[in-house]
Amino acid sequence: MSKIKLLGKTPAQLKEIAVAAGLPAFTGNQIAQWMYKKKVRSIEEMTNLSKAARESLSQTYEVGAIAPEEAFTSSDGTKKYLFRIGEANVVEAVMIPDQDRATLCVSSQAGCKMGCKFCMTGRQGFHGNLSVADILSQFITIDESDALTNTVFMGMGEPLDNFDAVMAAIEVLTADWGFAWSPKRITLSSIGVLPRLKEYLDGCKCHLAISLHNPFPDERESMMPVQKAFPLAKVLELLRQYDFTGQRRVSFEYTMFSGFNDDKRHADALARLLRGIPCRVNLIRFHKIPDFPYGTSPQPVMEAFRDRIEASGITCTIRVSRGEDIFAACGLLAGKHQEKK
Repeated sequence: MSKIKLLGKTPAQLKEIAVAAGLPAFTGNQIAQWMYKKKVRSIEEMTNLSKAARESLSQTYEVGAIAPEEAFTSSDGTKKYLFRIGEANVVEAVMIPDQDRATLCVSSQAGCKMGCKFCMTGRQGFHGNLSVADILSQFITIDESDALTNTVFMGMGEPLDNFDAVMAAIEVLTADWGFAWSPKRITLSSIGVLPRLKEYLDGCKCHLAISLHNPFPDERESMMPVQKAFPLAKVLELLRQYDFTGQRRVSFEYTMFSGFNDDKRHADALARLLRGIPCRVNLIRFHKIPDFPYGTSPQPVMEAFRDRIEASGITCTIRVSRGEDIFAACGLLAGKHQEKK
């Protein structure tokens, strides 16, 4: 019988576990310290617990941290880790270094239900939600664990479709008893799953990134079926109810497809759509995938698009493409790995 994972549990939950195992309640705080401050991977490493206490806990529980199965390093320093979830699924985490920053792009699901046609993760179908322990393993077991400065829930999966586990992971990341990160170090990326998006905005101070990619509903739906269930207009209507002028930011991700969404008409429509929302638009170079009709927009086209958005008064940047030599875009390497298996 598989053991229960402790990773992801709060001190209050750990105290209940300790008491049920016949241990003092303060043992729960000790376990939390070992997992979240010292990032140990086994109960045996918790040396301020008695040997008898460790043996008692180990009969039923384990830390539950999963080590990466493989790692690939790009020429630009980007590093992609593959984690095996269960017997059949592989998920990715990408560490992106940038001067004094080290950002981890973390996965929340094995595959994805959303079916965006330009996304390799979506093409793999949905194979299950990651547990809190699976998500936190991506922070704890990589080589750069102690050097991480930021994270984006922008890897495989739709974070708001695994709401409870993602929010529990964010609690560990931001709580004083956990990693004690500022919410300003965390960004969650979503296609706009309503009403979970409202719950996130009401209950969390972390940043938000919305995957937009096309300002015209019919064109967006042709690439992103979710447009039908959660129309972008409804997402923007919700966002207009919140204040993004303070510490919490909202940005919009816009992947550039040559000849599809990269002309003046699209730029002007995008600027009109976002008018009045304090935000940033991130233009993303598309990493070419098999059996997809579009390539990425040329650099001059992206720059002209950026300049047109900037002229409307909206901050717009072209995101630097990283790790193409190790298939760093979401789902590419996991897809290759699954094909080999």
